Amino acid sequence: MNRRAFIRNSALISSAFMVPGFLKPFEVMGSELDGEKSLVIIQFSGGNDGLNMLVPYCDDIYYKLRPSLGIAESKVIKLTDYQGLNPNMQALKPIYDQGYMSILNAVGYPNPDRSHFRSMDIWQTASNANEFLSTGWLGRYLDATCPKGDKPYLAIELDDALSLAMKGRHITGMAVKNAGQLYQTTREPFFKDIVDNHPQHLNEDNLGYLYKTLIETYSSADYIYTTSKTYKVTGTYPNSGFASQLKSVSQFINSGLKSRVYYISLSGFDTHVGQLNGQGKVLETFSEGIAAFITDLKQSGKLDTTLVMAFSEFGRRVEQNASNGTDHGTANNVLLFGGALKKKGILNEPADLQHLDRGDLIYKTDFRSVYATILQNWLKTSSTSVLDQSFQPLDFI
Repeated sequence: MNRRAFIRNSALISSAFMVPGFLKPFEVMGSELDGEKSLVIIQFSGGNDGLNMLVPYCDDIYYKLRPSLGIAESKVIKLTDYQGLNPNMQALKPIYDQGYMSILNAVGYPNPDRSHFRSMDIWQTASNANEFLSTGWLGRYLDATCPKGDKPYLAIELDDALSLAMKGRHITGMAVKNAGQLYQTTREPFFKDIVDNHPQHLNEDNLGYLYKTLIETYSSADYIYTTSKTYKVTGTYPNSGFASQLKSVSQFINSGLKSRVYYISLSGFDTHVGQLNGQGKVLETFSEGIAAFITDLKQSGKLDTTLVMAFSEFGRRVEQNASNGTDHGTANNVLLFGGALKKKGILNEPADLQHLDRGDLIYKTDFRSVYATILQNWLKTSSTSVLDQSFQPLDFI
């Protein structure tokens, strides 16, 4: 193969699989990772309206500011004498009742930004509002756990591209939307030719890194596919793309794949217009998928070693807009699922609708305290070294 053909083909594969810098080998990880805990992060993209997900059905201010958007008390799935779930989240009520679900109210950060992109960057990097970082909090977790890269604790994002959250300075996660498809692509003659016949290019300044990355991709794809296919998921999942991603995570976890972190995104939460139906459908998709996932992991004995966290880049304004929707806001709910939760149910006081900041909720819990708790109590890593600041851990795990 000539150099021009190599560059052309590798560019095509890089575009399809986000190869440069995102794909690293799994086979170098030691057996000591077997049996470790798993973390599943679910990103609600678009800014989920927490007030219509966890409804303050006993608050007159809620109905006053949302005369047509407020969810009637009779429809709310009541959890406490003040808050309850959106009626489209019925699938989660048994999960909540069994103690496998916890909810944090009013999570945010100082000086909130209402831009989707900037606020998501802040959540993914764990930065201050006026700070711009090029590495994500999970990527820095990978860096801190294996600084030399000799035995990396890698992470998988179920998508075509990798989120900033998963990018470290030295180590990053891997974007794998379909393990079988990735494996088949890496079995193409182009890949095999590179792996077998071009070791002399590994030390070249310009192409050496790309050759090395493609070789690592070849071996990683084989490891993921070969390992994951040893387990067949027995749980029943809904017919949705989101549920399919969760089913893949279940297969990865139960097959013994040596990954600690899994990352999934669910879009459709930017509800400026006609929010009731739009958000309701996405919350139903989420709830049915998560309920199936939790039930599946419970049956396979992996629920106690799996923690799920769902978040969004911001909440919505308290008052509805003229289009029966809501505009970009600030503080929001964080949802937690798992069999090892120390505290179940709603963990803290709801946001105060009587005291707003120019129409927005005032946050009570810094999201980085949630991260600090996960890093220290679940992943057993120094949160200060990853977050570069000290945040008070919470007590949910």
